[in-house]
Amino acid sequence: MEEKKNIIDFAFVGREFESMMVVEDMHLAMNVGSGDLPVLATPVMVSLMENAAMNCIAPLLPKGYTTVGGHIETSHLAPSKPGAKVSAKAVLAAVSGKKLTFEVFAFEGDKLLGKGTHLRFAVDAVKFMQ
Repeated sequence: MEEKKNIIDFAFVGREFESMMVVEDMHLAMNVGSGDLPVLATPVMVSLMENAAMNCIAPLLPKGYTTVGGHIETSHLAPSKPGAKVSAKAVLAAVSGKKLTFEVFAFEGDKLLGKGTHLRFAVDAVKFMQ
């Protein structure tokens, strides 16, 4: 049986990246269709988590490669109001061939907003779009 070649070196497991945003009206549950309250929408929090994971690994990929989301499992634990500064942190937890597993977290300051796991796959961008 042929061994899977990892897209990146195991040495990068533990690498972290943080994405940040300020909650604006367009990010509220009542404005994105995921609820009716003026708080950060869960889909927006998830998007920020995915962004952190994507940017965590992007500089390490071979030329012409990108990553695509395959699965995310997360809990949204606390609300954030308009004007709140929110961050999402992604930590590369595992590499298996082209499969990249991340632990993801969202915060408002020290307050944990959400946490979960996110799976991304490294793909050749041109081949993927064909």
